[in-house]
Amino acid sequence: MSEKKLQEQRLDYLVKAFKADSDDYKDLQVPDDTEGKRRILRSLMNIRMPKTLPDDVLAVQDEYLKGRAEEKGIVGLSDIPVIRNGLSIWQGDITRLAVDAIINAANSQMLGCFVPMHTCIDNCIHTFAGVQLRAECSRQMDRLRAGFGRDYEQPTAVPMLTDAYNLPAKKVIHIVGPIVQYQLTGALEKDLADCYWNTLEMCKENGLKSVAFCCISTGVFRFPNKRAAEIAVETSEKWLADNPGSMGRVIFNVFKDEDKEYYEQLIQ
Repeated sequence: MSEKKLQEQRLDYLVKAFKADSDDYKDLQVPDDTEGKRRILRSLMNIRMPKTLPDDVLAVQDEYLKGRAEEKGIVGLSDIPVIRNGLSIWQGDITRLAVDAIINAANSQMLGCFVPMHTCIDNCIHTFAGVQLRAECSRQMDRLRAGFGRDYEQPTAVPMLTDAYNLPAKKVIHIVGPIVQYQLTGALEKDLADCYWNTLEMCKENGLKSVAFCCISTGVFRFPNKRAAEIAVETSEKWLADNPGSMGRVIFNVFKDEDKEYYEQLIQ
């Protein structure tokens, strides 16, 4: 049987399994087309609270997501040229990158995005990693709440390391960026710089030699894109200079053309 046919069977199986797992959507009507089924599956994964999933369903999910990664195309370090001093720019879907760590712009609850089919990076990473990622984040937050109280939320610029599960990357580092509510301040700029610095420190501590940063805080957190790029490059270059040999590659992963232009102006 062809891989395409196997993927179609896995998709049908998973849609049924995740519907049955849901109290509210057991009777959800499912479209006949593949894209429609993919949307249903992703939406059911997005809204699912962290809890156990039967091993047989988990095994099919893993095979399906690994197949989706192959379909999208896995991008390795050799596919991304170095521009200067170990720095690279890559435009595209961060979930395609086969690097030691990708960075997730998380919220303070650290459980991923629960909005079905949302296009934020948090949603994309959790979707293509699989339900194990939300479960691990939940376990880590439970341990932190046991120590700091039940109302604990992850502070800005404090990274959390998890496995990447079905992503091509080895690890995911989740970081809460600063939120610009009114105007940009020096304190917010320092918070963003700390996001990059602390993440690189975590990479060093865990022997991770290649990292892909998303554009932290530039989406709904409203950090100005150009200034965010300047802080990202300045902080990363200073860290690399202070820690020679600790990191092989820093990739700035961009999605918008605007961000790509800013980074290209900064790294020549």
